[in-house]
Amino acid sequence: MQPQSPVGPTGGPEQLTTVPVPFLARARWGGHLLAESTAALRLEDGGPPSLWFPLSDVRLDGLVDEGHRADCPVKGGARLWSVDAALGDHVPAASQDWRADGEVATGPDDVAWSFDEPTAALDWLRGHVAFDHDRVTVELVDAAPGDDERDVTVKRFPTWGDAAHLVDILDVRPDGERRYVSATRADWRRPVVEASQMLAQCIVAGSRHTGGRRPVSAHLVATRAADAGTPLCFELDEVTAGRTFTTLAMRVTQGDRCCATGTFLFDQTAPDVIRHAAPPPAGVPGPYDSAPYDMSVTGRDLRIVDDAYTGDPEAPVGPPVLDTWIRFRDVPDDPALHAALLAQFTGHMSIAAALRPHAGVGQDQAHRTLSTAINAISVSFHADVRADRWMLYHHLSTFAGDGMTHAECRVHDEHGGLLASFSVDAMVRAFAPSTGAVDDRTAL
Repeated sequence: MQPQSPVGPTGGPEQLTTVPVPFLARARWGGHLLAESTAALRLEDGGPPSLWFPLSDVRLDGLVDEGHRADCPVKGGARLWSVDAALGDHVPAASQDWRADGEVATGPDDVAWSFDEPTAALDWLRGHVAFDHDRVTVELVDAAPGDDERDVTVKRFPTWGDAAHLVDILDVRPDGERRYVSATRADWRRPVVEASQMLAQCIVAGSRHTGGRRPVSAHLVATRAADAGTPLCFELDEVTAGRTFTTLAMRVTQGDRCCATGTFLFDQTAPDVIRHAAPPPAGVPGPYDSAPYDMSVTGRDLRIVDDAYTGDPEAPVGPPVLDTWIRFRDVPDDPALHAALLAQFTGHMSIAAALRPHAGVGQDQAHRTLSTAINAISVSFHADVRADRWMLYHHLSTFAGDGMTHAECRVHDEHGGLLASFSVDAMVRAFAPSTGAVDDRTAL
């Protein structure tokens, strides 16, 4: 697929937003550093975001100006650079193929551009340089001041966003009696809402409605795909509201479409009469002995035990198990949001665990040759959650067949305490031969 240059517009100036990047940003050509900055800017225009480095932080000795230029009706006139041939050839690892076809305004060797004649509304672009992140490795060093080196990870740009964006989406807003509405942040690669996101948002809505009672049981069925660019509405029906327990039925809608429905139980909790809990899986390495994995979210540290998660259909087979450590950097002191962040990740790994024992299939085929989706999630909370501390997700796929999979999973804290148990029902099916070309941005 031919990459589309960020020189080209996807919308008018009113759609452009610019955000300072609070991380060290780098651009590399193989082992050669082309730019490094703590003052990069993220530009979003409805399509793939671009990262802009101050010209003073770009190493122009690695770039060649061959006199190429490009014109954009929204951004203005741009100067283009290619990479100095002395730096050698370079194909970035994990090269992307998700960018949409479009009119390419750069030549085959141009990898960087600067708007030296920007439109008046975007004069700030003058003195900044962006790189084609399909051909140049552009990355963010995901670290906070004072972080230990073992807590530092690197995220390949473009990222979806930050954990703070995820918290904002989960933190639904009141919109009338027994009704809440969500903020939006669509992924340009696949603007479809995850079932586990809707589950997490329902938990927040229910917790707000009950005055902070803890969720103890939540069950959600995803009935149809939801558009991530459109707000979701959460309609609550109070089935019972006693002195200790509250039961809610919820519908998640977009317009007149019901996207999900479920039941949720909230509790005041009570002192123990009895207590026991299943132990964590034996022999699982800790988070710092597990491989960091990049899921395009800064502020969220994800580690895969034994480096076992891969989308490659040709990867070695293994047991239907995936163990994953996860921790968020900054989470508001709000128990509902901590519980919601735990729930939001319940839909991420169970299908991968089901595929792992089977040769010739992998997550890379999802929404392309395999039709996959989460159909239902049930989660039981056993303790208060701190999502800013390490949580171990133990995913065990217990069945795959008839186009469905089932997983029985647990979440433990770093000390082995059982935080939650959850199960996931999902579909894994081949696309019908008559389907024709599949748009993996929206297909299930």
